[in-house]
Amino acid sequence: MDTLTWLLDADPSIRWQVLRDLADAPEAEVAAERAKVATSGLGRYLLSKQDADGRWDGGTYRPGWAQDDRPFFDAWTATHFALLDLVGLGLEPDSDEARAAIALVREHVQWNHAGQPYFDGEVEPCINGAALVVAAYFGQGGDAIAETLVASARDDGGWNCDDDSAVSSFHSTITAIEGLLAWEQAGGRSDEVSSARAKGEEYLLQRRLIRRRTTGELLDPRLALVSSSPRWFHDFLRGLEHFRLADRRDPRLAEAIELLRDKADADGRWINENTHEGPTWFPVDPEGQPSRTITLRALRVLRWWDAGEPG
Repeated sequence: MDTLTWLLDADPSIRWQVLRDLADAPEAEVAAERAKVATSGLGRYLLSKQDADGRWDGGTYRPGWAQDDRPFFDAWTATHFALLDLVGLGLEPDSDEARAAIALVREHVQWNHAGQPYFDGEVEPCINGAALVVAAYFGQGGDAIAETLVASARDDGGWNCDDDSAVSSFHSTITAIEGLLAWEQAGGRSDEVSSARAKGEEYLLQRRLIRRRTTGELLDPRLALVSSSPRWFHDFLRGLEHFRLADRRDPRLAEAIELLRDKADADGRWINENTHEGPTWFPVDPEGQPSRTITLRALRVLRWWDAGEPG
C-alpha cells in the first residue's frame, strides 16, 4: 500500500487533512470529509465525553481525580487538553456540535488559578499559549490571553512557566508563539503581539529548534524525537510546523528539515519515537510503529519547505 492510500485509510480527522494538504482534493470533498469529524470516529467520541458542566473528566487543566501530591503528574483527559485534541482533529468550528460544546465551556469552565473564565486565560504562558490556540480556533477572541502572553515574555525573547529559572524554555516558548500566531491569523492585530512572536521565533531559530545557543550542543535528546501528540512538550517537528503555518522559511531550519527527512522509513513513513505518558481519551500511536499522524505532519512540512527552495 502506498503512503497516500495508507494515510487515507484512517479516521476522518486524518483523512480530511490528507485530502487538503497532500492530495490537493477539491474544496467540496475536503469539507465533506471534515464534516464527519463531528459525527463519527474520534471527534464524535471525544465530544460525547463532555459533561453538562462543560468540562471533560471533572477538571480544567488536570482531571478531577488528579493527585495534588504529584505536582508533575500528567494526564491528558481534562478540558484544556480535550479542547486541544478537538483543534488537532480539525472539528469544524462552525458546526452545531462545536458551537454547543464551546458554549458550555464559555458559560461554565473556569481556571483553578483564580476562577478566571476559560477563554480569558490564566497566568502561566505554557497554559495561556495553548488556551489562545483554542480561543482563536473556535472564534472566542482571546485578546486578554494575548495581552497576558506579551506581558509575560522574557528579555531573551522566550517564555518560561518556571519562575525560578533565569532563562526561557523551549516548551513554553513554542506554546506561546503558537498561540500568538493563531490569534493573529484569526484576525487579531497588535504590533506588540507581532513583535513578541517574532522575538519568540528568533529564540528558537538561534537554537536551531534543538540546540544550546552558547555551545551548539543538543539540549535534550527528546527534542530531536518526533511524537504523535506533543502536548506541552517541544520537539523539532512541532517547531517546523509552527514555521510552516507562519510561512517563514529561515535557513536556520535547514538542519531540522534534514533531520526530518532522515527519519522517514523505506516506505516513506515516520514512526512515533516518543510517547508522552499519561491517560488519554483514545489510544495514541504505538511507540516504535509508523504513525499516520506524524507522517501527515512530516509530509506537509517537507512539501511546504521544498516548494520554497530554488529549483
